[in-house]
Amino acid sequence: MVDKPIKGEKRYFVTGNEVVAWAALAAGAEIMYGYPITPQNEVMHYWTRLAPKYNRKFLQTEDEISAGFATCGGVLSGARAFTATAGPGNTLMQESMSMAEMMKIPTVVVVQQRGGPSTATVIYSQQEVTMTCFGANGEGLRVVYSTGSHQELYDYTIKAFNTAWKYRIPTFVLGDGYQAKMRESLVMYDPEERGIKMVPTEKIVGKEGMPGVEREPSHLRNTYNTEDELYDVVEKLVRDFWQAAPEIVEHQEFDCQDAEIIVVAHGVVTRAAQAAVKELRAQGKKIGHFRPVTLRPFPREAMKKAIANAKELIVVESAEGQLDKIVKAEIYGCSKPITGYFKPGVGITAEEIVEFINKRG
Repeated sequence: MVDKPIKGEKRYFVTGNEVVAWAALAAGAEIMYGYPITPQNEVMHYWTRLAPKYNRKFLQTEDEISAGFATCGGVLSGARAFTATAGPGNTLMQESMSMAEMMKIPTVVVVQQRGGPSTATVIYSQQEVTMTCFGANGEGLRVVYSTGSHQELYDYTIKAFNTAWKYRIPTFVLGDGYQAKMRESLVMYDPEERGIKMVPTEKIVGKEGMPGVEREPSHLRNTYNTEDELYDVVEKLVRDFWQAAPEIVEHQEFDCQDAEIIVVAHGVVTRAAQAAVKELRAQGKKIGHFRPVTLRPFPREAMKKAIANAKELIVVESAEGQLDKIVKAEIYGCSKPITGYFKPGVGITAEEIVEFINKRG
């Protein structure tokens, strides 16, 4: 019998990509399908080093289009499968993830964002928010967790498998190039030892029994003949998604109760925002920070409540307003001024946020 990859709890000092590989192992992932692209390459590298020790598998496909569809195929067969990608690879996977939305295939995808548009840089950005939340044709019926640390990469990679299989919704862990490459300490653990019950996988195709006689037929389709037929299917998908949303949404608040200005940021930028709030509070300024952990579905009601007493919102992101657009759509009707501090493809420090706010008086 093969030992569990993680026993008990232990602190490690590793890269974010290594964290993803270990987390997938701890979550019981059986196979990874992938194709190389920076900055997620080492997820594949670490997985291929570790997987054989625990009877897990890996298949390198010919491109990201194939990786996405192979992941869907693995999941349909009942395998606990996942993939990882970035930038142009994320773009190429959108067709398969759109199919996963339509057919309710519980795929898990880890995205380590890089600069765009197109090939751009291999370093870092938050420019894959729109694509990851709403990519491909369809209604964006997917879950997107935005992580800000190695501990969260570990926690939410494990959680992604449970969310995907519990709700039958494609689930994304949205990291970035900084998290992928830097080293940071975290505690790795066996989820079962923490009382986290892993949702089991099951065959979606090839189930035992005669369909329609011994079991309900699956009706796995992504092509429909008439507009009305498609409408009925999509309406149910949308209804199911929003019914599950209250159980999925997550957020964090920092000093929002009496804040006159609230900084909105996600992912790794939340770390700069948290540090900026502490500094500005020490200067006597009433500043708070709201962080959406789930970008899709968005914690709309929590945000409306958190910003109720604020006079202004400042959206800070390493993109040209991708989070800003989501925020404005989600709190539509809010009359508070919303200011953007955008640095597409560039890291943002606490000092920059402090300076930006102080210059405003």
